Amino acid sequence: MEFDRYTVALVVLRPDAPKLDPATEAKVQDAHLAYLALLHDEGRLLAAGPLLSGSQGTIRGLTIFRGSETELRSCVEADPWVRAGYLEYQFFPWMVPKGAVHFSHIKFPRSSAEAESRD
Repeated sequence: MEFDRYTVALVVLRPDAPKLDPATEAKVQDAHLAYLALLHDEGRLLAAGPLLSGSQGTIRGLTIFRGSETELRSCVEADPWVRAGYLEYQFFPWMVPKGAVHFSHIKFPRSSAEAESRD
């Protein structure tokens, strides 16, 4: 049997995450969303989204990438939340029977305002 290989990453709040003021949080979040959209446009990021564990949860999101952890390490290190020392990615290789999962290239939101828009 043939398998497709992906890398799943949990996006995790660092235990030593700095406290940020709301304006800085909003700026970093918008930069984060724009960066994820860029990775999706490049074909590296297949799916991403928050995990709704509440604001107190340490696991903040889930991403599915094309490529290995080694190939993706520099990508996630450039994520604005990672650069801010707030989040880190934990990687897991994932195999599924070939063709079992399909990802579409869609428009990812590039800001919080765009993500909240109902248009």
